[in-house]
Amino acid sequence: MGGEVAPQQVRHRRRRRLGNGRADLLAQVQPAFDLLQADGQELLHVPYGERRARLEQLFTDRGLSAPWTLCPETSDVATAQEWLTSWTQVPGIEGLVVRGSGERYLPGARALYKVRRRDTTEAVIGAVTGTVRRPRTLVLGRLDVEGVLRPVARSTPLRPDTAQVLAERLAPAGPGHPWTDVTFTTSWGSRTPLDVVLVDPELVAETTADTAQERGAWRHPVRFARLRLDAAVPDVPPFGAGAEPAAG
Repeated sequence: MGGEVAPQQVRHRRRRRLGNGRADLLAQVQPAFDLLQADGQELLHVPYGERRARLEQLFTDRGLSAPWTLCPETSDVATAQEWLTSWTQVPGIEGLVVRGSGERYLPGARALYKVRRRDTTEAVIGAVTGTVRRPRTLVLGRLDVEGVLRPVARSTPLRPDTAQVLAERLAPAGPGHPWTDVTFTTSWGSRTPLDVVLVDPELVAETTADTAQERGAWRHPVRFARLRLDAAVPDVPPFGAGAEPAAG
């Protein structure tokens, strides 16, 4: 969860590679949550706990207020759990970032631990990778307002026992599948084509998904939980909805 402050004092890791003009613009749409430079001095070698204290002092000294926001922080596990439950209901907030107070800033390194909220929800199985008898991952969809099945997510790799259960119920797609001639890619934002096998879009899958959505689709792979044999395609939340479970 990020806060925002004057870009000439606080730089997101992407902003450090930009000029002040671009940094100012980016600060308006991508809040920063760390103090990496102050008064022309780089603070990358300074432990995070000290950087945080200087960041808080910066807000106090300059009387910063909206649109600048200091990212809240806690070392209390119960408080963090409450934030993960309630704050992630706000669109655009995906979860928590965990870091050690003694850590230095390591450019280009994955030094932060991200905890994303995951909710249970449903989608229609419209295609698979692998084969119908040996599915590897699922390609999932939801109906839009016109009743057209729209792709919304791809699952993480299936466990062998799960794949076997699904293979017993999946059926190859017949003529008129809504995804005929649709091109899929290997991941969100990728241009690498993904080979899929279309299946009869009648099975409902229960999945766990994080809150990161864009244009109605999940940016990260979802995790298959089980088949919802008690649910029909019309029971699935509509295209564009978040992780709202179907009835039952």
